[in-house]
Parts: sequence; structure tokens; C-alpha cells
Amino acid sequence: MKLRTRISITALATAAAAGTSAAVLATAAGASTSATALVPGVGAHPVSQTLTFTSVEEGQTSFSKTLSVAQDKDVNTAGKIIGYDVIRFVYNPRANTGTISAVVNLQGGFLYGQLHQTDSPVSHGTVTGGTGAFKGATGTITARALDQQDDHTAITITYHQ
Repeated sequence: MKLRTRISITALATAAAAGTSAAVLATAAGASTSATALVPGVGAHPVSQTLTFTSVEEGQTSFSKTLSVAQDKDVNTAGKIIGYDVIRFVYNPRANTGTISAVVNLQGGFLYGQLHQTDSPVSHGTVTGGTGAFKGATGTITARALDQQDDHTAITITYHQ
């Protein structure tokens, strides 16, 4: 999926012509994961999970100069598909920023998130919930473009329930 790393007037024109998208999320079933107990032995504290994977754009469409959607496959380091995601990118020309909403279809449920995009090459956001195994999930998301075409994006998600 595309991650527009720098938003500018030129990028907006390109987005209007070709569509714009960004990256988000993947699955715990095939992504690189690690767990860390927050405070072992002290009550029922949540355990953090970290997912890392690459999101690869498969398709996108632009509905207007400020709204586009994209669909991506998410792969682990071995190139195995571990999930799919759909994102919605809304651009605010006055603030020169974007909001990226994402739904990721994972083994065990859906994971939801939202990122904020500025001129920085890296986008940051939050995990806002989920279904099934991800019900009540909260945490952070980081997305970074891996190539000049912005169609491969490194994703790191740290969440807990």
C-alpha cells in the first residue's frame, strides 16, 4: 500500500490523478511478534504484542482530490501473506496533513487503527480497537515507506488488551 511520505502541492496533484494511500496493520498469525509482560507478578496487567511486516499495495482508487482508498496484502519477512488491509486516506489541504483509517483482516479477527500523516517520512498513529482476538486492543502504529514508488511499507504495531 502506498505511504505518501511527504505531502506537498505536487503530491496532492499526483494523488488526485493517481490516488493516494498509506499503510497500516497486519496479522499476528504470520507477522514477526514479541510479547513483553508489563509488570510480572503484580495483578492482571496487559501483555504488549509487537507486529512487524511489510504492506504491499494491490489496488487503489481516488474518489476526489482529498479522499482515496487502497487495498494491500501484508507479508512477513519470508514473503508469506499474513493478512490484508483496507485503508482510507483523507487529505486536509489547509493543514497539509492526512488522516489514514485502516481495517486489517487478521487470523482471529479485525484490527483497527488510525494514523496521522505530515511532511515527515514516517507516519505515526494508534490502534483503536478490534474484533475477535483483537477485541479491546489499544496501542501504537508506525509506517515507513520502503521504496521510491511508495508501494511497499514497513509497519510496526505494538498493542495490548
